[in-house]
Amino acid sequence: MTLPLVKKRKHVFHPRTVNQNGVKRDIIVVGASAGGIMVLQQIFSELPDDMSVVIAVVLHRGASPGQLASVLSAPSKWPVIEPENGTLMKPRNVYLAPADHHLCFENGRFSVDRGPKEHGTRPAVDPLFRSAAAQYRHRVVALVLTGCGDDGVGGSISIKAHGGICLAQDPDESYMPSMPQNAIRYDDIDQILSVSDMVPVLRSLANGEEVRPAA
Repeated sequence: MTLPLVKKRKHVFHPRTVNQNGVKRDIIVVGASAGGIMVLQQIFSELPDDMSVVIAVVLHRGASPGQLASVLSAPSKWPVIEPENGTLMKPRNVYLAPADHHLCFENGRFSVDRGPKEHGTRPAVDPLFRSAAAQYRHRVVALVLTGCGDDGVGGSISIKAHGGICLAQDPDESYMPSMPQNAIRYDDIDQILSVSDMVPVLRSLANGEEVRPAA
């Protein structure tokens, strides 16, 4: 049985000098599926030079290698890289899960493997999110974008359990709303955002500012 979506109110960002614990959230993980390319292109085109974070992205894609990294890097101010197993992570880079491989964090590097499919897909969002939660805990910000299904829900729950922040694209503005809808339904999402608000919020979180809902 399909549960009705309980639409949470949108949140607004109220910047402060630091958040409650002074945490700078510098590990950003992003999950997307159908409709995600255009959203990612807009986000990447707005990334500022002074934002010292690592961004790792899983976009559901076919098993054959293609030009996705080039497509995403065209408007991007940062390099978009498909890492190999053992690639060292560096700030101000975007790391994209390669075709037919899961992408995970492992001791300051990336692990790239052909483990079992999750949610019928490889790469899948949940392995990336779970590994981020386990490795970087409260430093993590997860962003669930447009897409089909519920990939990202389990990983988002793990990130929240480890003290991280979870954001979702507004389903009303998503090409395919079910991924952000399911994240909102089953997880304690911190903010529901329009695409135009995403980079300012991510930048504020990276600077140690606090997320709290509108009054």
